[in-house]
Amino acid sequence: MGGFAVVLNPFNLLLMLIGILLGVIIGVLPGLGGANGVAILLPLTFTMPPTSAIIMLSCIYWGALFGGAITSILFNIPGEPWSVATTFDGHPMAKQGRADEALTAAFTSSFVGALVAVILITFLAPLVAKFALKFGPPEFFAVQFLTFASFIGMGRGSPFKTLASMCLGFALASVGLDTVTGQLRMTFGTAELLTGFKFLTAVIGLFGIGEILASMESGLAFAGTQAKLNMKAVLQTWKKLPQYWATSLRSCLIGCWMGITPGGATPASFMSYGLAKRFSKRGDNFGKGEIEGVIAPETAAHAAGTSALLPMITLGIPGSPTAAVLLGGLLIWGLQPGPLLFIEQKDFVWGLIASMYLGNIAGLVIVLTCVPLFAAILRVPFSAIAPAIMVICAVGAYTINNAMFDVWMMGMFGIIGYVFNKLSYPLPPLVLALVLGDMAESSFRQSMLMSQGDLSIFWANGLVGTIFGLGMILLFWPVIQWVISKALTAKPA
Repeated sequence: MGGFAVVLNPFNLLLMLIGILLGVIIGVLPGLGGANGVAILLPLTFTMPPTSAIIMLSCIYWGALFGGAITSILFNIPGEPWSVATTFDGHPMAKQGRADEALTAAFTSSFVGALVAVILITFLAPLVAKFALKFGPPEFFAVQFLTFASFIGMGRGSPFKTLASMCLGFALASVGLDTVTGQLRMTFGTAELLTGFKFLTAVIGLFGIGEILASMESGLAFAGTQAKLNMKAVLQTWKKLPQYWATSLRSCLIGCWMGITPGGATPASFMSYGLAKRFSKRGDNFGKGEIEGVIAPETAAHAAGTSALLPMITLGIPGSPTAAVLLGGLLIWGLQPGPLLFIEQKDFVWGLIASMYLGNIAGLVIVLTCVPLFAAILRVPFSAIAPAIMVICAVGAYTINNAMFDVWMMGMFGIIGYVFNKLSYPLPPLVLALVLGDMAESSFRQSMLMSQGDLSIFWANGLVGTIFGLGMILLFWPVIQWVISKALTAKPA
């Protein structure tokens, strides 16, 4: 109730609505997305109180989650990576003249998935935070190690590419002044690098500029079906949705699990779609315009995207790229994510959680009433949209320190993001290492000081030993899988 009192402040309500509108626009525009939008617009919040800032940024995220479905269904262009699975049945429905049904199903499913995840956060976050108060430096390093290892063990792409991306992030995170010894590391005589690479500069370049460069190369052109939602179509679709309760429940469970672990919304949406197709009585119709093929990925993607904030606020471990950007925002505002946040900044934590409930409801109402308006954005030539976004990125980078050096660094990171995109290297592990690298190094060195250099401290008790052991299993999981597959396929002599 205290959280709702914070959110219902008129200024915070206004920021919530602005955030959702900006988020939906960002979700509609291909090449942008939740992480990109939050990174680009983060400088706008520097003069705000932290609670107001996080409410606006989280609502940008909710809006982007909703907006991705509009382009997927109407134009067959995934506005977000996790919206790819929605195109499989959403766009065929639109071409059959059922765009209103597909959009209503997508928005409602998104609302349900996010609502279940917020309820999960509400009840689990205090328990996780209370448990985490028992953590010392070895336990925190073990959790951070588990997070890094899970990207390698649970990632869908090449583990070597994931590891390479993460190692580059660690290298970039180590630039600057060593807080323990006071020595300079990899500054190359440049005074601007004494404090290391600015997190915001990096994410604006990696996500904003990198995606724009890739989109410009692909020569995006928009053409799709028209859509207008009326109340009759919405109510008729809502009557159909309860019969798919099993699909929704299964998708919520998949999404919440993939959000809390660093699986992410994209694999959650594909996994949910695959299971829905397998268990559906109309599985053969998937890909031809089946409403269940829209419900499953949208529910899972929103459940995953929302529940990724649980480990971020309780342990300081982001479960998604957007959560990593929000984590960087907390550090910029002088807040330390983790269990003590629930004790020292109660208004902030519960204001954020309350804004998730209201933002989700407001987002559903806005997208149901403004679909034609948001779809019209895609009529604007990409050649006009791209320069505007690049200018916003440059202004955002410059305002960090009022220095052109940050703009050049943003450009450098934009090139890195573009190259990573071309070579199919994942960006989330790099961003995660860039955000958590300092914290992981600090926890490790504190642990070594406590044990006088004895690595056995990471197996000193059941808690740290279990977490670290799980991390080792996930780190070597690709190798374990390879050995098992070789053993099973080996022919007897």
